[in-house]
Amino acid sequence: MANFVLIHGAFHGGWCWTEVSSRLQEAGHTVVAPDLPGAGDDQTPLEDVTLASAADRVIETLRSLEGPSVLVGHSMGGVVITQAAARVPDLVTRLVYLTAFRPAHGESLLDLTNLPEGAGDGVQSNITVYGEPPIATFDLSQASTVFYNGVPEDTAQHAIGRLDRQPLAVFATPVDVDGVELPPQEYVVCTQDRAIMPALQKLMADRSPARVHEMEAGHSPFYSHPNQVLEILLAAV
Repeated sequence: MANFVLIHGAFHGGWCWTEVSSRLQEAGHTVVAPDLPGAGDDQTPLEDVTLASAADRVIETLRSLEGPSVLVGHSMGGVVITQAAARVPDLVTRLVYLTAFRPAHGESLLDLTNLPEGAGDGVQSNITVYGEPPIATFDLSQASTVFYNGVPEDTAQHAIGRLDRQPLAVFATPVDVDGVELPPQEYVVCTQDRAIMPALQKLMADRSPARVHEMEAGHSPFYSHPNQVLEILLAAV
């Protein structure tokens, strides 16, 4: 049996993994889906949230488990798992990017969204930024279209009610993976995604070695296609 650590994306919390977590646990695996700092039930002040503190949370979770883990990141979580794995590669057997940002050394999430392949995403056009350090809110009237296309309506509405603010430090900070050999990687391209454009996903998936999967799904396949996500994760063990 394996350990799985599931890392959520921006505006979300560990709660978004419930469907996939329960299926992995039923299959006999150990699963942890922590809240990143300032997200979900975590009480870290938003102005204190950084990419480093997010990576710290992942590393703490990895160290709490017996043996190495499959580390899974969704959306912004891809940046966080990249930075965490670069610091403790011995604790990670495989990285799985589920329609997630997969940065190279020196790249930030915002760098990736500014590539031509990222044009037209539904996140950058629907956030409002305030404060210093900057914090973003998402236009909840657009969440069903951008985050939850293909998701059952009652599930989508429940998730929308839990969306929260997002510190932009995690978006803007480049990852430091210089000189590190990262664990083997998988990338799941979701071809109906409106939050990370499929063209950008394919660019990130193909530009360095990874086993690539495709799903006809939107940005939240853990809700719309949990069994298919389960199959991919089990194959990664």
